[in-house]
Amino acid sequence: MSGPPPNPPSAHTPPATPMAVTDDTLLNGRVKLRQPRDGYRVAIDPVLLAAAVPAAAGDMVLDVGTGVGAAALCLAWRVPGCRVVGLELQRALGQLASRNIDTNRFDDRASVVIGDLQRPPPRLAPTSFTHVMANPPYMEAGRADPAPHAGKATATVEGEADLAAWVRFSLLMARQHGTVTFIHRADRLDQLLALLSGRVGDIAVLPLWPGADKPASRVIVQARRDSNAPLRLLPGLLLHRPDGGYTPAADAILRGGGPLVL
Repeated sequence: MSGPPPNPPSAHTPPATPMAVTDDTLLNGRVKLRQPRDGYRVAIDPVLLAAAVPAAAGDMVLDVGTGVGAAALCLAWRVPGCRVVGLELQRALGQLASRNIDTNRFDDRASVVIGDLQRPPPRLAPTSFTHVMANPPYMEAGRADPAPHAGKATATVEGEADLAAWVRFSLLMARQHGTVTFIHRADRLDQLLALLSGRVGDIAVLPLWPGADKPASRVIVQARRDSNAPLRLLPGLLLHRPDGGYTPAADAILRGGGPLVL
C-alpha cells in the first residue's frame, strides 16, 4: 500500500542491501527484463497471460500484481497503441518494473502504480479499464510450504488478498463489456469459476498442456462483464514437443510475440 516515505536512515542504521538482479529478455530478445536474481523468477506464465488479452489500440489495460512488469511489457510490445498500467504491492518490484519500462522505451505505453488491491490507490478508478489481466498467487495460505525467500512467498502464496479479493478487484476495475483474464493452476479452476459465476459471461477456459498425454497444470480463464454468453471450454494449447522444445503454436507466442486467441 502506498503511504508516506520512510524516515531517512540514522547514523546507526546500516544502509539497505541493494537487490541483486539479472538482465534477461522475453519474446526472443524483443523485450528486455531486469529481475531479482533470487526469489520469484519470471517464467512463461505472464507471457501467455499477456498474449491472451484481446487489446487493441486505444485500450486501457490493468495488470494486477505486475511484479517486474513482464506481462505488461509483453502486451505493450504486441499492441503499441494500448496503454498498460501495472499495480504492484512490493515497492522494490514496482521500481524494477518502472526501470524496465524505461529500458524498453515504453514510457508512452506503460506505467506502474505502487499499491494494494485491498486498498486501491486513488489513481485507479473503478470501471476505467477496457481489459484487466492478473497472475494471482497460486497457493492458498496455510496449504503451501513456506518459501525460503520472502519475495517469492508473496508472489506464489496468497496473503491478506485471497483469490476472491483478486477477482473482486479485477471485476471492479473493468468497464462495461470489458474483459478480465487470469492465468491460474488447473486444480483451482473450480474456485475461480465459482467466483466468476453469476457476475460475468462469455467465460472461456483454455487449458495449457505441458506435453502430449499430460494433464494441464495451468489454465487461462477469460470473462466479459455484462455478458450473458455461455461458458466455452476451448481445445487448449500444447506447449512442448516430445523432445522438450516448444510446439510451433507455443513458439509463435512465447518467442514470436503473437496473440493467443480465446
